[in-house]
Amino acid sequence: MQPLRYSINVTLDGCCDHRVGIVDEDLHHHAAENIARADALLLGRVTYEMMEAAWRTPARTGVRSDWMTDWMEPFARTIDAAKKYVVSSTLGRVDWNAELVRGDLGKAVRQLKREPGKGLFTGGVKLPLALAELGLIDEYEFVVHPRLVGHGPTLFAGLSKYVDLKLVSRLEFCSGAVALRYVPK
Repeated sequence: MQPLRYSINVTLDGCCDHRVGIVDEDLHHHAAENIARADALLLGRVTYEMMEAAWRTPARTGVRSDWMTDWMEPFARTIDAAKKYVVSSTLGRVDWNAELVRGDLGKAVRQLKREPGKGLFTGGVKLPLALAELGLIDEYEFVVHPRLVGHGPTLFAGLSKYVDLKLVSRLEFCSGAVALRYVPK
């Protein structure tokens, strides 16, 4: 059975807003490696649309946005090429190497996990909450940024039961961010 791995950037005070983390080459390289370790990404609608807007190679020009630095290019290529499953009841269709997932989330994800492969990778906030409720996440990674921002959103708000975790690795970055990987006990 393929593992489902979850990774999220979070500040020391618990904020997981993608606009407030530290942006550096090491963290982008690490994120690209995480995606490359999976056969596909499992994304909710909001995360899919946000990532597509930022990282999809423009079909018409093939030229990336002005804000993208050279060291972001490996991450951009990796996520652009990745197979994606998008969980959404509102989107009519998807592209960008993507396929819609509808209906019973637990059944659909269990089916994806049964397929042969090296794993699935997910991120975001709402979908991982639902996946944690169903006990479907096999590995959690929290990339903790040394920053206080004083606002949300926060992770796993509304989780109905504890999920006890065991630390399996820790990786420190030059920025002071730390990637903490856990598996359910």
